[in-house]
Amino acid sequence: MKLDRRAFVGTLGAATVGAAGARAAVGSLPTPGSGSAPAAAVARQADPVEAIEAFAFDAYGTLFDVFSVTALCEELFPGNGDALAQRWRAKQLQYSLLRSLMGRHRDFWLVTEDALVYAARSLELDLTAARRARLMDAYLSLEAFPDVRPGLESLRARGVRLAILSNGEPRMLEAAARSAGIDTLLDTIISVEEVKIFKVSPRVYNLGPERLGVGRSALGFVSSNAWDIAGAASAGLTTFWIQRSAAEPPEELGFAADRVVAAITDLPPLLEGAG
Repeated sequence: MKLDRRAFVGTLGAATVGAAGARAAVGSLPTPGSGSAPAAAVARQADPVEAIEAFAFDAYGTLFDVFSVTALCEELFPGNGDALAQRWRAKQLQYSLLRSLMGRHRDFWLVTEDALVYAARSLELDLTAARRARLMDAYLSLEAFPDVRPGLESLRARGVRLAILSNGEPRMLEAAARSAGIDTLLDTIISVEEVKIFKVSPRVYNLGPERLGVGRSALGFVSSNAWDIAGAASAGLTTFWIQRSAAEPPEELGFAADRVVAAITDLPPLLEGAG
């Protein structure tokens, strides 16, 4: 096929003119401080916090301290308490991820028990049936972090709807919320059991707006787990990272939190500042 050079050059020129025109059109759009929309108004419109009507909280590590089981681990296995608690948690998260990837769902209570059995065996500890039962029961009464109740009370007083959105199995979550005295502050508890897959599947995060009856932009997702924040941000939610350890960096997954705070009690002032 013979190339018509004049036609080709003409087409290229038209494309160049079109691109330049597009750039000129973009350049002619109102800019902050130069058009009818003041810079402050543009900034307010771009602030996702301003639209928040409800918060969905991760449970484990955010509301409930998973390492509050360490004391019992140490009581049952002197000298190995910290190692057992750390390995138990790490394996719990790993198993939830692996089961999601394999398409082999198992509820979080059973995943937590499987992780405990593995952790004990890996440390060559004698996990009797009685010890296993005591450690599993401890997951039903995990300690809440000190900022949890006052933070939720403050948000509740402002009319914000509150929920848990967690990998946890419903019975686990309900028991932990009652034990921590925060069950009456919650509008609902949302478990991944509704979709039978763990975080960070978008299907999990989609449950938040659906169950709370708010638009996606009106829901703030709160977690202390950086990987959880990345998952929620990827799913299109406005995210609030509770950075409980200043030494912990954000994940390198291409998604950053919309806000980073040190405690749940820092959330109410953010809402006031966004109005």
